[in-house]
Amino acid sequence: MAFRIGDTAPDFQAQTTAGPIRFHEWLGDSWGILFSHPKDFTPVCTTELGYMARLKPEFDKRNVKIIGLSVDPVDRHTGWAKDIEETQGTAVNFPMIGDPDLAISKLYDMLPAEAYGDPAKRTASDNQTVRNVFVIGPDKKIKLILIYPMTTGRNFDEVLRVIDSMQLTAKHKVATPVNWKQGEDVIIAGSVNDDDAKKIYPQGWKAPKPYLRIVPQPK
Repeated sequence: MAFRIGDTAPDFQAQTTAGPIRFHEWLGDSWGILFSHPKDFTPVCTTELGYMARLKPEFDKRNVKIIGLSVDPVDRHTGWAKDIEETQGTAVNFPMIGDPDLAISKLYDMLPAEAYGDPAKRTASDNQTVRNVFVIGPDKKIKLILIYPMTTGRNFDEVLRVIDSMQLTAKHKVATPVNWKQGEDVIIAGSVNDDDAKKIYPQGWKAPKPYLRIVPQPK
């Protein structure tokens, strides 16, 4: 099945570099990022895992757990982690799921149901669609899906920015405009009529158009 924003993220059991997990239980009350890789020891993914490890303290501040997935066994992940630390200067500090039977890749619709084969014989090109980022809320609903080609490194600063927006808009009745960053003005949500907006924002708002009501970011 194809997934959409708002769908429940499928639960699963898996072996990881941090031991066995049940995904929903592992997430608990946190937000989560599940990001996938077509093969261990691939160049673009090596840079991505290193950068994500450097960003992890920022995600920790936001109550976001990180977990990677690669279509190889866990013991290969361990060897790859050594290369990542050596070349990127940061040790991988989050679990990596082993998916040698392709079960989770299929469960999340990153590979077709008919995909099969020894993971050692499957190439990165065979698994090239396993390049997704799923952001999952504490309610276990999918909040964001990003899909990248193998030759383009992912922008995890953007993922962090989007999480800031989603956490803000989940708490307050606002939306964030194009290229918004923390501390910048926001837009009063369209679901809030002017009478209710006056109660929430007694100081008023800027409105270049009636439907475009701009206020400072709520605290």
